[in-house]
Amino acid sequence: MNAALETLKERGFFQQCTDVEGLSKVMDEGPITFYVGTDPTGPSLHIGHMVPFFAFKHMIAAGHRGIALIGGGTARIGDPSGKTEMRKMLSYEQLDANAESISAQLNRFLGGFDGIHALTDNNKHWLSDLNYIDFLRDIGRHFSVNRMLSFEAYRMRMETGLSFIEFNYQLLQSYDFLELYRRHDCRLQIGGDDQWGNIVAGIELIRRVEGAECFGLTFPLVTTADGKKMGKTEKGALFLDPAITSPYDFFQYWRNVQDADIERFLLMFTFLPVAEIRSLVAPGKNPNEAKERLAYEVTALIHGKEEADKALAGARAAFGGGGDKSAMPSVELPRAKFEAGYPVVDLFFDAGLAPTKSEARRLVQQGGAFVSAGLPHGSGADLEAITDVADLINLDRIKDNELILRAGKKRYCRVVLS
Repeated sequence: MNAALETLKERGFFQQCTDVEGLSKVMDEGPITFYVGTDPTGPSLHIGHMVPFFAFKHMIAAGHRGIALIGGGTARIGDPSGKTEMRKMLSYEQLDANAESISAQLNRFLGGFDGIHALTDNNKHWLSDLNYIDFLRDIGRHFSVNRMLSFEAYRMRMETGLSFIEFNYQLLQSYDFLELYRRHDCRLQIGGDDQWGNIVAGIELIRRVEGAECFGLTFPLVTTADGKKMGKTEKGALFLDPAITSPYDFFQYWRNVQDADIERFLLMFTFLPVAEIRSLVAPGKNPNEAKERLAYEVTALIHGKEEADKALAGARAAFGGGGDKSAMPSVELPRAKFEAGYPVVDLFFDAGLAPTKSEARRLVQQGGAFVSAGLPHGSGADLEAITDVADLINLDRIKDNELILRAGKKRYCRVVLS
């Protein structure tokens, strides 16, 4: 097997390949051009979207050429793959704004698009002005409805309802592959395993129209050891935009993964050498050290070393391992409220440790709300559980003009009085 494919397989980026021997042979003969597509259905990518782009960087490092395709055209329809209902239709203006934001995120992560090793494009450039009749005659005639319905993405939706506009999505994604083949000699599409049907359809379209052999490679949809979707938090998905998911919360997600997930996530979401990863997770090693390394490496890749340093310092401060507590998630709240007696439910809501006051009340009632007058230590000795929703937090709890709140076992907030 080709060395780049071996790397992907060793690190967990290998679910299905249309022709692994044929692809390996082509890659051995010289650099291949490949692409990864992502639709701008939101203002930010989340970590689940990034799995193909970690593989993208491995491929680039091996000398191959990658195209990051922003689906500004396909997003106007919406991909039904993995969805139980039709996506909300966004305005063209919103899709364009999302595309610009996502392109900037990918540019930072991939280290820039130099046009030689990596480039970006937007499929709205060729999809927006398609003539519908011509498209049906030239492209639609190569697709069998029976064949399309055999793919899981469509089969799943037949029971819950599949709109005609979504049914066209596979034709457009297939046309993307054809267009990139024509423009850039793109021979390989890579993506999540939920894209298998769309990728295969594109390969078949190129074979029928151009008589050329192309390939597809998919990656597993990543779940945690207990079967949950990877990247989901109490606050929702783990987004790359720091305004949605703070670098500290991003760091904490990785710091708190299950022991059974450490090695797999180090392999997939960092670029540490495999031998070093094996050493970090060797029998007898402290798993917390490996988790901290995982959290630091991924945060540095997404948010930069400076933010990773801050998140590490904040986490160590919160959990009693030293560090700078000013790096913890912080909020300023009025001193006057503490002078009058700050209702504990309001305090945890205002500090952002509960999404609603009802959730804050439930947190207190279930014994998950803690208040500290100083820096919390690993033993939790100076943390007091507040279980009465009528409790008031007064100035006598304040030390050095601040106090620390904890929700549950691992979510901290530093409150600074203003």
